[in-house]
Amino acid sequence: MRIMEVVLVTFNVVMLLWLVVRQQRPRQLLWGGLAVSAVLLVVEGWVEGWRWPLIPAYALTLAPLLALVLDHRRRTRAGQGGILRRGVRRIAALLSAFFYGTVTVAAPLLFPVFTFDEPAGPYGIGTVAYHWIDNTREETSALTAAGAKRELNVRIWYPASKDAKGARAPYVPDSKVYTEAFQQTQGLPHLFLTSLGQVRTHAIEHAVLSDAEAAYPVIIFSHGSGGFEGQNMFQVEQLVSHGYIVAGINHTYSSMASIFPDGRVALFHPVDGTGFGKEAFEKMDKLNEVWVNDVWFVLDQLEQLAAADPNRRFTGRIDMERIGMFGHSFGGATTAQMLLSDPRVRAGINMDGALYGERRIPTAGISKPFLMISADKSVAGPSAISDDQLAALGMTRGEVERYYEEVNARYAPVTAGGNYWLKLNDTSHMSFTDNFLISPILEWVQGTDARGTHRLVNEFMLDFFNHYLKGQPLQILNNAVGTHDDYILEKG
Repeated sequence: MRIMEVVLVTFNVVMLLWLVVRQQRPRQLLWGGLAVSAVLLVVEGWVEGWRWPLIPAYALTLAPLLALVLDHRRRTRAGQGGILRRGVRRIAALLSAFFYGTVTVAAPLLFPVFTFDEPAGPYGIGTVAYHWIDNTREETSALTAAGAKRELNVRIWYPASKDAKGARAPYVPDSKVYTEAFQQTQGLPHLFLTSLGQVRTHAIEHAVLSDAEAAYPVIIFSHGSGGFEGQNMFQVEQLVSHGYIVAGINHTYSSMASIFPDGRVALFHPVDGTGFGKEAFEKMDKLNEVWVNDVWFVLDQLEQLAAADPNRRFTGRIDMERIGMFGHSFGGATTAQMLLSDPRVRAGINMDGALYGERRIPTAGISKPFLMISADKSVAGPSAISDDQLAALGMTRGEVERYYEEVNARYAPVTAGGNYWLKLNDTSHMSFTDNFLISPILEWVQGTDARGTHRLVNEFMLDFFNHYLKGQPLQILNNAVGTHDDYILEKG
């Protein structure tokens, strides 16, 4: 809960308990409680914004007024009712107060305005958004007019002063659009998303780039299919606070939403890559090449900013000799493809992404630093597919087995050449995004610890990029190889 929410809920619940427990309630204290609660209600709404999980707490503002009415009625009926009846009423009142107080506290905890861990590095965070058009490529989506060029929204986060002043950037640029997009792509009920527009990041819009270093290494982030460029804010903020520039790409029509400067909205348009046949791999490999081309284009744009930024923010400040990349799911696959195809990308992390793409990792390995991170609950095989599911798909078990043979063949050389594969216990595919921060209910359903996983991922991620992009000694990776309580780390 946010600060004013905690104050309001605490005061109103304590007041409710006092009203129920105390038989003698001075009228001055009742009016005082009403006044204080009303002031807190107004201040909370003004400072933080009202939201539906606080409705039970808001309703308690009227509790002193109700107590005044009941006290008046009790005085007019003095002497009426036996001791037993009054005792039953008192017990009922206590139980009702306990239940209502529980609901009042639980609702905002179960449906919070979620926050991100405080960035641990020495830098503050600035951010700026770009809309770029690749005039060399036509948009391949069937939702656009013939001849339309590929458009991309890209957001850059960069090191700023810890004392930078300004408005904190929202987590999503348009809460209405993204609430509907989350429902469409993630299947989350609207109930979980009503506070999405109130979530704020630690980044300051258009803050001044820090002068602490002459230039900063840059890391590209590629989201998962149906995700968006800010879906891994838990990683982005920690990287930037430790002196990295991070550029998040919103892959148009493969992201949950792209909102263009003229107001157009491009929503997620899935490619039918489901099933277990050869055509499923071919479709996904072909789509992945679109994402690879997106990254190439963004790197070209970053080179132009580094050479001559029209706003003078990044001129000479982006170190294009130190480029890394990380991605989740389909973006993780794109990361592996970029390591195999673009010499500018020096190191990369794939978070739980099947290795789609037109290029295969050679038997000898990628030949660049690579860290694969996987969730133990994402792993499946042909035995997990029931006969009824096979019948519904119109496939044989042999076809499914050949599909998984291809999957395993692509994974086989991941650690070759001295690279790493980190497998985290008690995690699922979406553990590597911000999604489970939306509500602890999502964590409980999946049996995961979102913040614990995030901190572990960040430790390995920073150690990896600090070594391969900044030349710092490894602190964790080489010492952590083996089986542990929370993870297994393999090294080739």
